[in-house]
Amino acid sequence: MRTIMVLNAKGGCGKSTISTNLASYFASAMSKKVVLADYDPQESSMAWLEARDEKWPHIEGIAAHKDPLRVAKDTDFLIMDAPARVHGKELTQLMRKVETVIFPVLPSPIDMRAATKYMAEVQKNGRVARKEVKIGVVANRVRENTIIFSELYDFIKAMKLPYIATLRDTQNYIRAEERGIGIFEMAPSQVYQDLEDWRPLTKWLRSKRSMP
Repeated sequence: MRTIMVLNAKGGCGKSTISTNLASYFASAMSKKVVLADYDPQESSMAWLEARDEKWPHIEGIAAHKDPLRVAKDTDFLIMDAPARVHGKELTQLMRKVETVIFPVLPSPIDMRAATKYMAEVQKNGRVARKEVKIGVVANRVRENTIIFSELYDFIKAMKLPYIATLRDTQNYIRAEERGIGIFEMAPSQVYQDLEDWRPLTKWLRSKRSMP
């Protein structure tokens, strides 16, 4: 079973959106058996699953912040939607289950400063230090050709971690969330640019470069 966690201590950086779209990608585009574990008490990922119609490939949901994480042995992918403000022992506990971490960062000075501090904490984790966990950074909700995006690009490069993808700021994610689907389950003509944005991320996740 492959285990992927979307992590950032700051709320509002798009962890649930990336988590749900990852789940829909592996379930729909790759025909894999997927479990989506929601560690956030707000249960945004669980709400997404509740809105999901039965006609779409099944994704099992677990409210992992309150229920035991019991995953069937034939599960192909476990996607973990981490909570905001996870530190210390809680972070260590989450890291024990993970092979790959996706770290989204928003184009704002506040988010970039918070990301610097938090990534320093994450990199002190024993499994990360021993390279038993691979981390990839995603620039999220970006409007290209802006000064702040240029600053975000330079910031991520300076983190000395793999810069995997740039996801644009678009209403398509909101439309998908309302229906309990991902952009991979929308009409390709409607989300062509978004699918292109995701291509480097899905390619990285399918490669050995994202595995410890």
